This record gives sequence, C-alpha cells and structure tokens, in this order.
Amino acid sequence: MAESIYITSTEGLSGKSTIVLGVIDALTRSIPRVGVFRSIARSTAERDYVLEMLLDHIGVDLDYEECVGVTYDDVRRDPDAALSTIVERFKAVEAKCDAVVIVGSDFTDVGSTSELGYNARIAANLGAPVLVVLNGRAGEGDRLGASVARTPEQVGQVMSLALTDIAHQRAELFAVITNRADPAALPQINAAVRAVVAQTPAVDGTREAPVGVWSIPEDVFLVAPAVRDIMWRLDGHLLRGDEALLTREVLDVVVAGMSLNNILPRLTEGSIVIVPADRTEVLLGLLLANSSGTFPSIAGIILNGPFALPDAVQELMAGLDSSLPIIQTDLDTYDTAVHVMSTRGRLAAGSQRRFDTAVALFEQHVDTDELTRALGLAHSAVVTPLMFEYQLLEHARTTRKRIVLPEGGDDRVLKAAATVLARGIADLTILGEEADVRGRAVELGLDLSAAHVLSPFDPVTVDRFAREYAELRKHKGVTYEKAADTVTDVSYFGTMMVHLGLADGMVSGAAHTTAHTIRPAFEIIKTRPGVSVVSSVFLMALADRVLVYGDCAVIPDPSATQLADIAISSAATARQFGIDPRVAMLSYSTGESGSGEDVDKVRAATAIVRERAAELLVEGPIQYDAAADAAVAKAKMPGSQVAGRATVFVFPDLNTGNNTYKAVQRSAGAIAMGPVLQGLNKPINDLSRGALVEDIVNTIAITAIQAQGVSA
Repeated sequence: MAESIYITSTEGLSGKSTIVLGVIDALTRSIPRVGVFRSIARSTAERDYVLEMLLDHIGVDLDYEECVGVTYDDVRRDPDAALSTIVERFKAVEAKCDAVVIVGSDFTDVGSTSELGYNARIAANLGAPVLVVLNGRAGEGDRLGASVARTPEQVGQVMSLALTDIAHQRAELFAVITNRADPAALPQINAAVRAVVAQTPAVDGTREAPVGVWSIPEDVFLVAPAVRDIMWRLDGHLLRGDEALLTREVLDVVVAGMSLNNILPRLTEGSIVIVPADRTEVLLGLLLANSSGTFPSIAGIILNGPFALPDAVQELMAGLDSSLPIIQTDLDTYDTAVHVMSTRGRLAAGSQRRFDTAVALFEQHVDTDELTRALGLAHSAVVTPLMFEYQLLEHARTTRKRIVLPEGGDDRVLKAAATVLARGIADLTILGEEADVRGRAVELGLDLSAAHVLSPFDPVTVDRFAREYAELRKHKGVTYEKAADTVTDVSYFGTMMVHLGLADGMVSGAAHTTAHTIRPAFEIIKTRPGVSVVSSVFLMALADRVLVYGDCAVIPDPSATQLADIAISSAATARQFGIDPRVAMLSYSTGESGSGEDVDKVRAATAIVRERAAELLVEGPIQYDAAADAAVAKAKMPGSQVAGRATVFVFPDLNTGNNTYKAVQRSAGAIAMGPVLQGLNKPINDLSRGALVEDIVNTIAITAIQAQGVSA
C-alpha cells in the first residue's frame, strides 16, 4: 500500500497549492511514483488548474479524471455517499503509486466552519495523516491580495480551533505549515503553534514522533495576479502586445482618470493601468513612457469601455512596436477597477517565476528530509528521470559555481537563468547589454537581480581578452587587432571568461551552432593532460535508471586510441554524476566471436583502456544486447562483471552513437541530457537550438557539477 498525506487548510486564500507543490517536489526526489489526488473539486465541467499543474509536474502516468474524487455538489447532496466515492476513487490511484499527496478542498464554494472537519473525516477514512496549512494573513484586503499579517498569538488560536475539528474526526495530525506568514515573526509563529499542539493529545493519547511545524513567509509574487488572470476576470481579450508577457505579475493598479502629466508620477513597477478607450492620448503617452526606460515598467494596460480605437491611433501604435500587453474590455471604469482589484493570484504552470518562487520558499523554510522521514519513505534504488534531475540540482547546489550564459538575447535562456537563480543552482553571468537583458527580464516577469550582466563590448574587458587571446594564438599569426574583433563574439567572450577564471563554466548553443559554441574551447581551453580528444556523452534517463552514452556528438570515426580516451573520459563523467561506471565497448560482435577492421579497433581500444585504467570495469567488444540484458549476457558472456549490467556504453563511431541515442530517446521515452562535453580543462557545454527551458536548467546544473570536479 502506498504512503499518503492529506493536505488541507483551515480557510481559503492560504496558498495551499504552494505547500502541495513543495511536498510533491520533496517526495519525487526519493521515490519514483508519486501520485496526486484531489478529494473535492469545484466542478467536473471546468478542469481544476491546480490538479492539472501538479499532474504535469510529477510525471506519473495518471489521467486527470481518475485523480478527482467528488465535487462540492456531491458533498452537499449526500456527504456519506460522497465519502464512499472518494475512498473508492482514491484506492484506484493509490494502487498505481508509491506515495499519494491528497489535496483537500479550497473553501471557495461552500466554505464553512464544517469544511475542515469534513476534510479531516476524509483523511481519517483514507488512513492518511493530515498536514494542516494555516493562513498567516487575516482577511482579503482591499486590492490584489493585500491583507493584514496575523500575530503569533492569532495563528496559535487558529491552530487551536483546527485541532478541535481534526481530533473530533479522529484524524492523525502529521505537520503544520503556516503559509503567508509575517517574515519578521517566523520563529515566534512556530513556537506558538508548537505550544498549542503540545497541549493537545493525539487521537490515541500518544505521539510516537513530534509534529513537524514550519512557517513560510509571505511573497508578493505568489499572491499577486498575473496579467492573464485579470484578462480572464474581465472577460477581455488581448488587443495588442506579446502574449508571453501575460504571465507577468501585477503588483499595483493605477486608474488613469486624470491628465497624462498627473498619471506618469503615479506609475509603479509592475502596475496595470486602467485607461478609458476614448482617452487615446493617455494610451499613447503610457506606451511611450514604458519604452523610454525613464519610468517604472508597467505590466499592462486595460482599455475599458465600448469604444473602438481609431485607425490612425492603431497605425501609430503599430509604429511604436511595443510588446506591452493591451487588454480590451467593454466594462465601465468602476466595474473594471472592482474586477481587477478583486482578482487573486494562482499558482499555475504558466508562470515560471511563481513556480520557482514557490519551490524555493518551501526548500528554504521546510525541512524536507525530516518531512519524508516522518512519512516513513525510504530512498528507492530505482532512479527515474525526475529523480535524476533533482539529484543534479542538489549536487550543483552543494558548491555553487559561476556559469556564463552568452545568449542573453534568448528568452529561453533568461527564463532558465531565473530558475537557476531562484533555486540556488549556480551563480550566473549573462552576456548582453544590461538595459536590454534586464528590460526583457522585467517584461517577462523574471527576477534576474542576482545575475551579473556583462556587455561583450565592454572596452576594458575586451582589451584584456584581446591581449590574452593574441598571446595564445600568436603562433597562428593572430594580431591584437584581429583578437579584439574576435573576442567580442559571445562564444569567444564567454570562453575567455572561463579561461581567465572569471567563470567556472559556460553553457551556450540555444541560438548558435555546435561548432560556434565549441570551436573557441578547442582553441583556448584545450584538453586535459593525458586526454587526446574532446568528446561527449549523453546522460540517458530511462524509466528506472540512468545510462551514459558516448561519443554521440563530436568525433565522427575515432581511432582505437581515441576510443579508449572516450571510454575513460565517459567513466569519469559517470562518476561525477553518481553513476558507478561499468563500461561496454560496443561492436557488432561479442568477445572473440567476430573479426574485421571495426571489431579489431574496438578490441584494441579495450586493451588500451585496461592498460591505462586498470581499476575500471570494462568489457569489449560486446554487442548492445549483451551489455544491457542480463539474460543475453548469461548466454553470450557468462561471468562478466559488465555484461548485462553496463552503465557506460561507448559506441564505435558517431553514426552508430547518434542514431542509437535518438532511437532510445524516441522509442523508449528516455530523456537525453547533453551533449555533455568531456576532456576539456574546464567545462563548456553545448545546447540544442531547440532546447527547452528545462534542458537549459539541467545543462547549467551539469556544467556546475563538472566545474566542482575541476576545482576539487
């Protein structure tokens, strides 16, 4: 039977989904199949955005429909029958998972004093301990999620009332997290909650383990609505602007009911401005102000009222080429303002900043190791792709390294950078003009304040790099003038930063070719002592384990010596990422059964590996099936320490390696991380030009881990 935990709040607007995300994030690091179950949904006609986000995050093969228990209507009609349905549907999900996070109701439909009690009743019947989320804020406030912080004593009183409901239903209290808490009073809030819990006996009169008590501070970006949330609330539509900017958080509201010269001083960073559609001079003035760089960057403009913009104004707006979202609604100014100020933020997958902030806050303020231990969850020997990704991030965080990202003009790179900084994975330098990079980050709603932004045309740095590069390449006739022109190329500039110790590694290639990315590394960084070639591996995350494939990206037809280099480098790379290397030197023949030039090359390479790295477990030549499948290995190569158990697969040539990794990636649903370059003195890694934000984050983490190995 799967372990489970029931997460419920004591009232609405507690930010419970933030806690749910954090718990799921913690569990997926150590166990392969984490499920999620929504006990009570608002309706079945409209899909629950929280459940959709969570299912997308956990990567478990569960359908949305099977993860919903009942609706509020079902509970109102017959609470007992609804409970029976919840138990039945939960058991079906539980059977497919190693652990299940159960999400309680939202107090948004028929919220009442009895709602917590009903959630506790569900938890007791599911045999799931309860994690209670307390709201550190009181009331809804008057605009965009603003509210008053509760004192520690007030939080303790809320907890006392909650314990009564939980105890009455004979549910087991597992942990308490106060969310949206006063940042200045976190220890006092925890102490107040612990005091209340200590005074209340457990269901059976004893507690074998103490209840976990934590507090997470209020964060404005988690409670603020996004521009898209406001657009939906107004039933409006995007008239002009970049749709990608609809995810930006709205931090304030400005009603443009006066002349432009009085509106401009009232603009604030991240505000949304309500403009009557017939005040076109104000609209145009705001667009100019936002693009000028001399006024705060606003999140968007709402044009209200049933007035069409004149053609001449629309033509003028097109010439301004502004990406600022402009939303149009037919509502009058009063109704528009009321709707905007009553819009609440929600944790949705579309907002990377919110997602990163939620996970980072949970990691910083909740002891996730204690939480998983208290649930009785042991680490699994199986390593899923999601688990491996978490391991990468954890490993990178242990000793933060400085990584340079040359492609500051690519939105994917900026989004990945924001995630890396929020999660504490690495310190970053982003190449580009500071006003452009930071301006675009603000438009996208990204926090890059911790990043160092450097222009590749900075005269002092260019002079330093040019002198160094000219010295390095003087044997090729490179003059200072030629070097000064070369080093302003972002790949050369970033590589020079790594060479001179201004960065520990570089990640590029989202907008450049592989050759453009790695050519400077061959010229400047060069290979490690004892390594004759730069090669690559892919980290292949299969359903239950991670394998290393090399070389699939760099050397077309390696010699026996180069193949041996690839094998030794690949084994070292495997160790860096916690994979015990057992090396299979692949060929179309196993052992002594075949002959021919290609087989002989692999046989010779295997002999070189054994001579140069006697401690390494290596087998070759060996066919892929004999290397990967224990049953085949028993027949073809009995007694081998590698056959059937290989973790590092070395392909005889690029044609074989590249095709094989892509075949496994597509056919087996594996996640291919790479190519990871190896053999260089310092880490430089290339991205696919089709790289997703997640791919870039992983590659930055991989590069940081490689840099840790260089400095060790």
